[in-house]
Amino acid sequence: MYAIVEIAGQQFKVSKDLKVYVHRLSNEEGSKVSFDKVLLLDDNGKITLGAPAIEGASVEAKVLQHLKGDKVIVFKKKRRKGYKKRNGHRQYLTQILIEGISATGGKKAAPKKEASPVVETVEEVAAPKKAKAPKAEKATEEVAAAPKKAKKTDSQE
Repeated sequence: MYAIVEIAGQQFKVSKDLKVYVHRLSNEEGSKVSFDKVLLLDDNGKITLGAPAIEGASVEAKVLQHLKGDKVIVFKKKRRKGYKKRNGHRQYLTQILIEGISATGGKKAAPKKEASPVVETVEEVAAPKKAKAPKAEKATEEVAAAPKKAKKTDSQE
């Protein structure tokens, strides 16, 4: 059984007893956390898709530790200009252990009422729509109506 869940703005494919590094969470080490935004569940070939999330499904996890990721060097350079800029960055991360995936939770979706179809009145259906003349036809009519200039030949000069 696995699930695709959104944790701290990113989507992860998780299963039971999997350790995952996610963006820093505000929970303390050793505490339990639950993620309700489950986008997809696969239970031995039975796939459930959410729109956008599955109502009642959740993923339970335990915060193992807070740490910093590897250093990333950001180096900028412009050729022949003497411009060089070097910056470093270390991302704050949280390591979590997925303890379980539950397909049914405390939340139950209320039955959704379907929107009534739009009913048009008889006047709207029977009224003919005015057809607009295309702009291209107007332009050709104006060109045809415009007086033409006489061309001068060498003998007329």
